[in-house]
This record gives sequence, structure tokens and C-alpha cells, in this order.
Amino acid sequence: MTRTHFSILTLLALSVVALAAFAEQKTPETAAVATATVGQTAPDFTLIDANGKSHSLSSFKGKFVVLEWVNFDCPFVRKHYNSGNMPRLQKEMMEKGVVWLGICSSASGKQGYFEGKELTERLKSEGFSANAYLIDNDGKVGRMYGAKTTPHMYIISPEGTLIYAGAIDDKPTTKLDDVKGASNYVVAALQAAMGGKEIATKSTVSYGCSVKY
Repeated sequence: MTRTHFSILTLLALSVVALAAFAEQKTPETAAVATATVGQTAPDFTLIDANGKSHSLSSFKGKFVVLEWVNFDCPFVRKHYNSGNMPRLQKEMMEKGVVWLGICSSASGKQGYFEGKELTERLKSEGFSANAYLIDNDGKVGRMYGAKTTPHMYIISPEGTLIYAGAIDDKPTTKLDDVKGASNYVVAALQAAMGGKEIATKSTVSYGCSVKY
């Protein structure tokens, strides 16, 4: 074996070792991003709400569940709260038996993260009307679902299958006036699924501010 051949074989061996090491260094969060897939079982999770109460997704089996990623200081979220659109949807769907969970994946100290009295007052002033506001400040659940923006919406069937993921509607703007003329993907998907019909649009590209992991 020539010295050149030996060098090439050595480089190839080192490359294999390096690739294996890289694969081993993938974080659990990175590997978990792909676990939430439309058409498959929604990954379970347990989070604490603003009142310190624990909620597990699996405990809502038998009901439709909406997950809303939220950051109250994001202009795109502001559109849906300043217009009253999001609190109205929360109330309307909950009256129909849907469980609506807000999830904040903002890390402590970053935009959108609140705790204690400040969080309680903010939820009240925003008119937040969902079943619970869940705190995911380590971002594990957000990454598990691949939540990229606020808002980012997900719907889970009574059987536990993820049946919609994406934007709240088809108007990716911060203009309050655009709420009225928008086609709301979440409402359309819920109406179809609750009526036993096929959901026309099961996945869209979400819009908004990046989740502040």
C-alpha cells in the first residue's frame, strides 16, 4: 500500500467516525421535531398552566383539541387578540365541546414570557378564554410539535390523531381589518371534522413571529 493510499483510507475512516459522532450529538429536541405529523398520533405531553395545574394531552382523549402557540407581544398575535378574533374563537369552540389550549414556548426572559401576577393580569387584559394557558419555557413541547411561529395552530381528533397543522388563516398580515375577510383554516377544519367530513386543507405554512425558544 502506497503512502497516498494509506492517507486516503485514513481520511475516510476519520470521516466515518466524525459523522457517527455528529449523529450521536443530535439533541433529543432535534430528533423529536419530526414526531408531530399530520395523519399520525399526536405526541403526548404534560405541562403546567398559569395556575400551576398540570395538564396532559392524553387526558383529553375523546375530544377535539386545539393547540395555539402564543406570544402576546408578537404583532401577528396582537392582530388576533386586538380584534377579538382569538378569544371569540376560543369561546365558540369551547361551547361546542372543543378543548382549546394556549401554549407559550418563549424561554424565560424572552419576548412573550410572563409568570406569576404579571401573567395572570396579562391573560385577563387579553381576554384569553381558552381552557388553559400552558407554560413550555424550555421549549420541549414546541420543538416536539415543530412550532415555528406565533400563532401556530394544531388540531387533534378525539382519537388522538393530528388532523391539522399550520396557520390560523390565509391572511399573513398584522392588519386587524384582514381578520374579517380571511378564510380561517382552523374553523374550516374543525367544522369538517366535527361534521364527519374530510378536511380540505390539513396542512398550511404558519405565519407570524418566530417562537422565542
